[in-house]
Amino acid sequence: MFSNLFEKKNKKQLLINCEKMEKRVALLNNSRLEEYQIERDEERNIAGSVYLGRIVNYESSLQAAFVDIGTEKNAFLHYWDMLPATYENSEKILFDRKAVNEKKRTRLNKESDDFNKYMTNLASKRKRININDLPRIFPVGSEIPVQVSKGPIGTKGPRVTANITLPGRYLVLLPFEEDFGISKKIEDRAERERLRKIMLELDIPEGMGCICRTFGEDRKSVFFKRDIDMLLELWNRGISENGRKKAPFVIFEEPSLIERTARDFLTEDIDEIIVDDENAYLHIKDILGGLVSPKMASKVHRYSKARPLFEEYGVEKHIAAIYERRIPLESGGFICIDETEALVAIDVNSGTNKGKNQADTIVKTNLEACDEIARQTRLRNIGGIIVIDFIDMRPAGDREAVFKKMKNIIKSDRARTKVYPISRLGLMEMTRQRDTESIREAMFDICPYCEGRGKVKSAVSMSVEIQRALNEIIRRYHKDKNFSVRVIMHPTVLARMKNSDSIFLTEMEKKYSTHISFRGDISVHLEEFKLIDPVTAEEYR
Repeated sequence: MFSNLFEKKNKKQLLINCEKMEKRVALLNNSRLEEYQIERDEERNIAGSVYLGRIVNYESSLQAAFVDIGTEKNAFLHYWDMLPATYENSEKILFDRKAVNEKKRTRLNKESDDFNKYMTNLASKRKRININDLPRIFPVGSEIPVQVSKGPIGTKGPRVTANITLPGRYLVLLPFEEDFGISKKIEDRAERERLRKIMLELDIPEGMGCICRTFGEDRKSVFFKRDIDMLLELWNRGISENGRKKAPFVIFEEPSLIERTARDFLTEDIDEIIVDDENAYLHIKDILGGLVSPKMASKVHRYSKARPLFEEYGVEKHIAAIYERRIPLESGGFICIDETEALVAIDVNSGTNKGKNQADTIVKTNLEACDEIARQTRLRNIGGIIVIDFIDMRPAGDREAVFKKMKNIIKSDRARTKVYPISRLGLMEMTRQRDTESIREAMFDICPYCEGRGKVKSAVSMSVEIQRALNEIIRRYHKDKNFSVRVIMHPTVLARMKNSDSIFLTEMEKKYSTHISFRGDISVHLEEFKLIDPVTAEEYR
């Protein structure tokens, strides 16, 4: 029976690989990699964690405050993130607050109650104020509860927001907001009304609110009750354990990759979950049994073969392709992805896809590229500004079709993504939320040889530089009867100089009656060379 599970094809599988130093999660759809996440123990993701921070200083030119949250670099808090949020992805529910409050009960124990009130008072200062009031209401040195919206990336510290949310599987708890809302992605009116009634029956403490996530569609009320109980327990635990500490400190830590996977990935359309670690296997079964259903927990299977899990399912070859610049399309076309400091550039090419009707071939290639671009941005965790250079399309209808395709396909992306119509220059602009480093940045260090350029100077360029330096040194010292010079360089450059450029060096020796010797040294950088006195071994400057 167990072997039949692995032989079954055309299904959604979630693979969880646990090793001592890192954990990996891969979502396969018909054996094709659709989602990939990685977490290393020494580089734990702090995005989503909640801190009680302390304001260090304001930077009016940036309209931001810098907050000490206990990390290596102070967090960046923009003025707009200090004002109450509108939660644009959900619609608020109107209800009789007095009637709802009558059902509420206190969930905090006595020890944590005072600290929770203190936190609530800090958060309430942000209501009914404008940007100009912020430095006065939250002066330097004051405490403020914040949540990391984007982890540290490169040389930048974390970015935080004062609008705190705790996402569960079906609900998002708002600890300091009384708003109730439903995801706009749930469009059915009857379903929205059913969810509205369920949410208003939830036992949520006064002063708190919640939002129903898209996952909540068609779920029974018992799932929402479990979810809100779990979120309140996590929040209350963080409050009670940290109530007597001095800022900065962490109140709520974002769950591990395993727990986030259970929360965000494990929907009913997943056919099986395969885990290669006993502890993780038991943990995820326990989570699913409590949060979802025993039926969902029965989909979890323990993998125990000697061959690594990701190799068994062909995931490693898909992961290797993530790091490639060029990604082929099934039609024969390809896309090229280049990550730069300012933006990500994606170029679409027809390649060997040459049909009889050129216009049809172009639009088909561009439409196919939309699928692959959406997939690659998820797999690579690409964020920020993305500019796509599609193959030029003259008909406005073709450009509109590509725009609609991209707009529809990104709806399934869990990261907030916006796409804009193709411009007159044939470029499509996108923005995609990213709260952690891209896969490339997380997995690779800058090359110490080329320093991240991806290229080094050619042997021709180095030969020219050496001749220029020789000419200067010889002119300066050639009148000295004992003058001679030895050039030490990379063997690749030496081969160039001894063959193609030897005539120029011979002319230089004759002109100044100077002896020039050369030596190749593999330890010398391709872009470096030394001019030394062969007698004293001192370097000419």
